[in-house]
Amino acid sequence: MNEYDFTLKFNLEDSQADPDDFIEKLYAGGCNDALIGVGNKGYVALNFIREASSAYEAISSAINDVKRVVPAATLIEASPDLVGLTDAAKILGYTQQNIRNLIIKSDSKSPIPVYEGTDSIWHLAEILIWLREAQTYSIDDALLDIAQTNMNINIAMSWQKIAPDTQESMKALAV
Repeated sequence: MNEYDFTLKFNLEDSQADPDDFIEKLYAGGCNDALIGVGNKGYVALNFIREASSAYEAISSAINDVKRVVPAATLIEASPDLVGLTDAAKILGYTQQNIRNLIIKSDSKSPIPVYEGTDSIWHLAEILIWLREAQTYSIDDALLDIAQTNMNINIAMSWQKIAPDTQESMKALAV
C-alpha cells in the first residue's frame, strides 16, 4: 500500500449551498483522510492523503465517498495535473529556473505545453515522464501514478463535454 496525496475540487449543485454544512458529513462518510476546504459558496475542495494499492484506487474511492455524501456534487478538477513551471518545480523540490532550463535547453524532445503563453501550462505527468526517461531524474512512482491518473480523469471530464455526434470528427483533428 502506498500513500497518495491529491486534491479533488467539486462544484455543489446549489450555488448558494454552504459547504460548511457538508464538513461533518464528509468526514463521517469516508473522507476522514482529507483536509476539507470551503472557501466559496457552492464549492468544496478536499486534499486527501489516502492509502491504496494504486492512485486510481485512491482517487476513485475518494470521488465515490464524496458523491455518496453529496450526490449532486460535480467533480471540477483532480490535481496535481495542470501545472506551470513554478508549480512543477515546487512539487519536485527543484527551482523554477532548473526546470525551465531543462525544458528550454533540452536536446531531447521536451514535453509540449497544453497552453503556451507567458505562463505556459503542462500536464505534470508528461513532465515527470520526460524527466525520468530523457533526463534520468529519479521520480517518485506514487507521484507519477497520481499525476497520470489525474490527467486521465481531467481529460475524460473534458471529453464528456464534446457532443457525442462530433467526438469522432474531433478525435480525427487531434491526431
